[in-house]
Amino acid sequence: MSLQSDFERAVAVGRPPNIVKLFPNSKALIVSGKFIDLAMMQKGKAISIAANGRNAFVIRGALRAAQRANSVLIIEIAKSEGTYCAVNFWNIARIVDAFCNEMKITVPVAIHADHYGIKNEKDVAIAKTEIPSMFDAGITSIAIDASHRPDDQNLLSNIELYPFVPTWAGYETEVGEIKGKEGLSTVEEALFLIQGLNAHGIFPNWIALNNGTTHGIEESSQGIQVDLTKAIHEAVSPYKVSGAQHGTSGNSSERLRDIAQNTRTTKANVATALQMISWGLEVNDYGNAQLDKDGNFIKVKDAGAGEEAWAEMVAYAQSKGLKKGDYKKLNLPFESKLSAQPQAIRDRMAKRVEEFIYGMLTTVFNAQDTAQIAIDLILKANLYDPGAKAGRIENPADWTLAKITEKAAAISGPKGPQGNFDD
Repeated sequence: MSLQSDFERAVAVGRPPNIVKLFPNSKALIVSGKFIDLAMMQKGKAISIAANGRNAFVIRGALRAAQRANSVLIIEIAKSEGTYCAVNFWNIARIVDAFCNEMKITVPVAIHADHYGIKNEKDVAIAKTEIPSMFDAGITSIAIDASHRPDDQNLLSNIELYPFVPTWAGYETEVGEIKGKEGLSTVEEALFLIQGLNAHGIFPNWIALNNGTTHGIEESSQGIQVDLTKAIHEAVSPYKVSGAQHGTSGNSSERLRDIAQNTRTTKANVATALQMISWGLEVNDYGNAQLDKDGNFIKVKDAGAGEEAWAEMVAYAQSKGLKKGDYKKLNLPFESKLSAQPQAIRDRMAKRVEEFIYGMLTTVFNAQDTAQIAIDLILKANLYDPGAKAGRIENPADWTLAKITEKAAAISGPKGPQGNFDD
């Protein structure tokens, strides 16, 4: 049977109900995040890029790169990113579907709501309406991130909100805020979260950790702690949970290969690097923006955004007093400006992202040719839901509210500084 007919069959049976309802005539293979995780697991020592689509050029470039590499792909946006980007939880699926059809993309793509942050009980209440609305808008995978809360409240928030997530959707949970070398996650914390979820019949695809990385521009050599990550992944392996690596920007290709080869990671978020690359800034081999002797970003001539547009962006940032790490806030006010540039410039912005992601997929994350693996999994399931990876191991009687509170009180270790570590 030809690859094309496999694809057509996968489109017919593998798209979740929300996607079928939203895009009844689409030929885009938008799937549950579960299939992405399973495809990487089946290949082994392989990681899917989860590209944070902060602008249209990143999304275009990521899709083209995945098509070239014959790789599955996750396109995502974080809750906080939706406040400073034109892309958000409620329009990202429509953008991805349109681009897939326009560019004839035939690889499976999941739409992930990253860092759906829960910081207090008010957020929990809002989430009970907001999460269903996101799936109504085409989300196919979600990260419920209550890691800002104490361990017991993190677990209880996940338990309370899980019923609002479709059973077919990809699911990510998190322990430890992503804040660099402070407040690193521990085996004890991760086991508490995963065991408690398991007792309540919740089997995540991914667990995200604070394993030594940061969001945004990496300013130290600390980076991802591979040994810590490996130890936590091994501890939770009976529960068949894969790793989600956050804060990939700013870590060397060598370290990222180490993560792929020696941990159970199947998803790696890339956000800041792709934004900078699309704009045409000079980056090192793993996407960290370079600065000149005066501490300013270096714009590569005839790459990324037009020179006039970039000059306007810098002037705007200076007028607002934006530091280098806050240049992400340029996305929303300049999306229209960048989209109004000549096609040649728009194309080169997306092409630069494409080249970077293609290199990551094929030389760092071992993700090439995972598209057919995912399609085969869809055809084998003959459904949009492959089911849960794990089964219940823990006794629910050991994970009542009282016992959760008691167990959490016994967990020790510094949580790191307070602050805003959303994306």
